[in-house]
Amino acid sequence: MPRQAVAPAGESRLALVRRARRMNRILAETYPDAHCELDFANPLELLVATILSAQCTDKRVNMVTPVVFAKYRTAEAYAGADRAELEEMIRSTGFFRAKTTSIIGMAQGLCERHGGEVPGRLKDLVKLPGVGRKTANVVLGNAFGVPGITVDTHFQRLTRRFGWTTETDPVKIEHIIGDLIPRGEWTMLSHRLIWHGRRICHARKPACGACPLAALCPSYGTGPTDQAEAAKLVRTGPFS
Repeated sequence: MPRQAVAPAGESRLALVRRARRMNRILAETYPDAHCELDFANPLELLVATILSAQCTDKRVNMVTPVVFAKYRTAEAYAGADRAELEEMIRSTGFFRAKTTSIIGMAQGLCERHGGEVPGRLKDLVKLPGVGRKTANVVLGNAFGVPGITVDTHFQRLTRRFGWTTETDPVKIEHIIGDLIPRGEWTMLSHRLIWHGRRICHARKPACGACPLAALCPSYGTGPTDQAEAAKLVRTGPFS
């Protein structure tokens, strides 16, 4: 059984659930076009792009992947890739040696266990080298339409600021938030929180005075509350 979210002091469990769901509805209205900002055409491309996105911006990944995807079109191609060549192609995404190891290992796993096809189940994806729950949920939610919660740094920061959880462990956060928000909303909730974290609820100086969630957020005031000052902090994509 997943752990339930613990409501902030003075807030009942029911009130927390209602507040969280109302905040999700407001985010849906604020970001009606929220989506995965990695470019891909199939599950394999998304899996590779997500591996490359670790400690790297989506904008940078999207600059690199067209060349990668043109050269490696199948799992077999990645599995047999020349390591030095692939490393050079993805160098600008950072940690390129580790990412090359993950991509080649992941592809070999696909060939050995799944006939070269990306599986559509979490338990199969997380057994692949270099694929954790976050990566698996990105692929499931965006390539297969299977609801999943993507607990990246933005998601972790915002759910704690919102008072939805005090946990820091990504797996615990995933289960707790999954208990607050209906399953059918999980993938879009992930996109909305990531978009909000990139655009308004920044790590160091959130634009509280420009936030549509201000009235429902227990962390209101962490950043400037003056509307004009906060408006200057609002960012738009693509993100560098």
